[in-house]
Amino acid sequence: MGRAESTLFRGPTYYPGSKAPTHLLFGLILFSLATALSFLFLHASPFRLGLDLGHQPAEAWALGLADHCKDVQPIPESEFLERQHKLAQALHQLSASAYIAEPGASAQFFGNISGASWTLSERPLLLIVSPVIQGDQLVPKVTVLVPYFEETRAKQLRIPGAGVTYAPWKEDEDPFIIGAKSIFLSTGSRIYVDGMIRHFIVDGLQNAAPGTDVGLAPPEITSLRSRKSPTELALLQCANEVTLLAIRAVQKQMYIGIRESQVRDLMDHALTIAGIENRWALVLFGENAALPHGSGSDRELGASDFALIDTGGTLFGYNSDVTRTFMLPDSKLSGEHRELWFAVHTAQTAALDAAKAGVVTASVDKAARSVLAARGLGPYFTHRLGHG
Repeated sequence: MGRAESTLFRGPTYYPGSKAPTHLLFGLILFSLATALSFLFLHASPFRLGLDLGHQPAEAWALGLADHCKDVQPIPESEFLERQHKLAQALHQLSASAYIAEPGASAQFFGNISGASWTLSERPLLLIVSPVIQGDQLVPKVTVLVPYFEETRAKQLRIPGAGVTYAPWKEDEDPFIIGAKSIFLSTGSRIYVDGMIRHFIVDGLQNAAPGTDVGLAPPEITSLRSRKSPTELALLQCANEVTLLAIRAVQKQMYIGIRESQVRDLMDHALTIAGIENRWALVLFGENAALPHGSGSDRELGASDFALIDTGGTLFGYNSDVTRTFMLPDSKLSGEHRELWFAVHTAQTAALDAAKAGVVTASVDKAARSVLAARGLGPYFTHRLGHG
């Protein structure tokens, strides 16, 4: 994503009018700044809404979105296999018997099982990867613990791996005992689990294998996912680029008096054209935008309002998350609000300049924070840069 432009920028959002508390306004715009930098470190037709879109052909206003990521490819099976082998090597070096994850980011990374492809419920489905010696080679053994009556559906998930096995458990069985039996365990064995796994699963595994230490995966394992391959970087870059382009396309269709719900529908339509799945959009105008992650009230955009769009989705399982806070050509913002907007713009520029390979992320946050502190605005920097 490039630098913010003057009319489309993930930056300040404020209350309309002069009665808005400056500290609250500033807190809200810092939320925009913080989320903007998250990805530096590392997924109804509007023409029925009664909008005046200039009588354009249905897709003319979103022209180019469909082609932007057309050449980007999903993660190939060979890369999944490489990840599994690296995981098995790390487990072996740590003298661990297995790594276990629920559907989500880590299970998707190692086994192509996303939270979208398999919704969590009280019936656990678990990805289990164990290091196994075959002859003179260390190989990953991939097992999927699955409810018996959903085994057929689980086999349609296209889980990569050499000889993936399934461990079905019936309704009258303890799933964790079934899962433990699929792992070679001995007294003092160690099982590592993903950090996002639900607690009842950890308890169930521990009770099923009382002589086993069940704990969170250490950095030797979590770092495997944090180091991105060229394919992953291309997916993240294109997902976020096309999301930004979608915001720009929607911005051009906005006008004073448009409602938050209408912009949400426009945003969903644009992201659909762009090929983004699992779409979401937060659209907030004026004082509604003063509450980060606010729900809005279907407010009409006023002439003295900033507009905030926080939106994203997934491209082949990789997320976009982009926010822009902007005014329209016909908007009439106060001088105070404009001044605060540019203060955050300056802080964002400092952070982007500081973000380089090998730099500790805390120093990037400090770069932005120092700019605002020098202006007496430091106490209102409430949302750190990023979410890690």
